[in-house]
Amino acid sequence: MKTLAVADFKSRFSEVLEEVKQGEEFIVCYGRKKEKVAVLVPYEKYHKKPVTLGVLEGIATYKFHDDFDMTDEEFIGS
Repeated sequence: MKTLAVADFKSRFSEVLEEVKQGEEFIVCYGRKKEKVAVLVPYEKYHKKPVTLGVLEGIATYKFHDDFDMTDEEFIGS
């Protein structure tokens, strides 16, 4: 995974997109402290795969409502 400052990202935008299409990932940093603000990854990696039920496949079902929203922290804490 490569790291780019915002200015570098802006000046190399097309080149960065071509690298992302080839599977490369980028972290975009901002400001004097180079705070990490974003990660650019190929869409195929970002696009979530469907949830499977493992050993319960074919026995149980599940449904998430459109308004379902839970952070990782909430999930781990439950």
